[in-house]
Amino acid sequence: MAKGNVWQDDYWLPLMQLYLRRPVGVKPTYSRGMVELGLELHVAPQVLAEKMQQIATLSTPRVERIWQTYSANPRRLQRAVRLWREMRGFGAESSFYDGVGVAETFERDFRPFDEEPRLTMVGLILILDLYFRLTPITMVAETPEVVELARLLKVDARLVVTVLELFQLCDPYLNRSGVSDSPLLQPCSEVWQRFGNGDTEQLAAFAQQLQEYYK
Repeated sequence: MAKGNVWQDDYWLPLMQLYLRRPVGVKPTYSRGMVELGLELHVAPQVLAEKMQQIATLSTPRVERIWQTYSANPRRLQRAVRLWREMRGFGAESSFYDGVGVAETFERDFRPFDEEPRLTMVGLILILDLYFRLTPITMVAETPEVVELARLLKVDARLVVTVLELFQLCDPYLNRSGVSDSPLLQPCSEVWQRFGNGDTEQLAAFAQQLQEYYK
């Protein structure tokens, strides 16, 4: 669970601004806006989604007061958020989300690799989900599912194939004896350790949520 001091009252302002962004309402947990705000606040998107549900239901007196103050006056809210950011300072916040599972790693999951800036851990997770829906013989650039995922990630299909081949080296069931000097082998191994031995249906559901980030 998260520490109690992770959430601050001021965070309601940018979160409400995001909630009011058209189409008004609760945004998908891993939509780009939610992820970017999570990175700024160092608060996991899952927590933001829970808080946004509180905005939708006006579940506390505090949320209801903020709603009454700003919901009908977006310019006033915009000024309040701008002032908050100026006073806070970008990158100056020191509190980080402390939890388990995805919550511990969400920030680095969305950070591009130094060795291959076209990809992130999230991209590798989506490719691993595809891996379990293909057979080795279909892990080629011409396969429609590979082309579709490459288009979503905005990368060349051959890069997706490269990652699929690295996952083959990680897969104990294939018992591949080959080696690779690819800098992506280590992060692929890490993603495999996190998800490769688990429930593929849970991975598929998680990947479906993560796709929102690229839409």
